[in-house]
Amino acid sequence: MDVDLSSLLRMAAAVAAGGAIGFNRDIHGKPTGIRAHALVSLGAALLVIAGSGPHIDANDPAAASRIIQGIVAGVGFLGAGVILRGTGARVYHLTTAASLWVTTGIGVLCGLGAWTVAGIATVLVLVVLVVGQSLDKWLYGISGIKDDDRE
Repeated sequence: MDVDLSSLLRMAAAVAAGGAIGFNRDIHGKPTGIRAHALVSLGAALLVIAGSGPHIDANDPAAASRIIQGIVAGVGFLGAGVILRGTGARVYHLTTAASLWVTTGIGVLCGLGAWTVAGIATVLVLVVLVVGQSLDKWLYGISGIKDDDRE
């Protein structure tokens, strides 16, 4: 399989999008950051690129679908490794696990060359991570629920 400009752009876009989301996780001291998110996104893009190459059977339109299913299932194990259970029913790092999962989707989009959707998704993830944290604090503040009471 030859590396062409299109494949390089797809891989670079996946790394950039994943890295941007990972940067947000890094600055908040979460267990996964730039490297993990960039690698997850790149891995998803690579597998999609590999699954759409000329060596793939053109008579098997479901091949790309099976590859994407495998990617999504595989990243679930990474997410599970990030999630921690504290005392009682308290669970930590669900947002970071979810950010890995959605970063995988963005990597798939980059691998497919779906630039607009990948860009919009990256911006939306960053908005949710930035605005969502402030909104969480504000809503829990006005509801009277202490941080320790949340699950």
